[in-house]
Amino acid sequence: MPDALTKSTAVDRSVLLVQLSDSHLFADAAGKLLGMDTQDSLQRVIERVLQEQPQIDLVLASGDLSQDGSVASYQRFRDMTAAIPAPARWFPGNHDEVPAMQATCVGTDLLDPVIDLGNWRVTLLDSSIPGAVPGYLDDRQLALLARALSEAPDRHHLICLHHHPVSIGCKWMEPIGVRNRDALFAVLERFSNVRAVLWGHIHQEFDQLRGPIRLLASPSTCVQFVPGSEEFQVDKSAPGYRWLRLFDDGRLETGVSRVTGITFEIDYAIKGY
Repeated sequence: MPDALTKSTAVDRSVLLVQLSDSHLFADAAGKLLGMDTQDSLQRVIERVLQEQPQIDLVLASGDLSQDGSVASYQRFRDMTAAIPAPARWFPGNHDEVPAMQATCVGTDLLDPVIDLGNWRVTLLDSSIPGAVPGYLDDRQLALLARALSEAPDRHHLICLHHHPVSIGCKWMEPIGVRNRDALFAVLERFSNVRAVLWGHIHQEFDQLRGPIRLLASPSTCVQFVPGSEEFQVDKSAPGYRWLRLFDDGRLETGVSRVTGITFEIDYAIKGY
């Protein structure tokens, strides 16, 4: 009987992650993206996280923290998310300026790419190309991934990056995902303990399987894009975040929560999304 109880307890143990993605903050605190005040929307998402998630083990900021790549925007993101009492990790997207991110994170572990939680390892990849919108995983990132996987064979693995590594059904976004997605999956498919791949960039929910691997993307903390759209189109869905509960036995539960009460007029005159 004690053995059964011990096994049950081990299976039920879990850690909780919260993903904040594509916040697109500006140096100007009043900056707007496509008509939405991105600082206000991020603040509302953070407040919702605090209301709904009493015990968080890790906050993942999955790229495009900033719209303009300014140190001021990263410092504001850091100050705002500090309200969430949990460790955090950041990784860059196509709008981010890595030197400015690094300057903001000096003396912290915010940019450390590998973290072990419970019976899981979370690996964060930099898919950004300086000055470009699409993503690419260079040899250093692929080597980091292979090393992180091979050095923890007894853990379950969650792999995170900014750009989408599969088609999401939006024709206009096809050219701006990970350009060498085959190289990514060639590494992942060498290991049987990869449970999920998580990304941002697409400003919408996505949840599918590729073999045994769960593929997940999440809403932005600001404007959303219309799923399945042929051309660029802003959705009226509200900003939100994704939570992920990772169980020691390899199970993963996840969901998306969105704020309420946000209204804005879409301004297509603002470019650079």
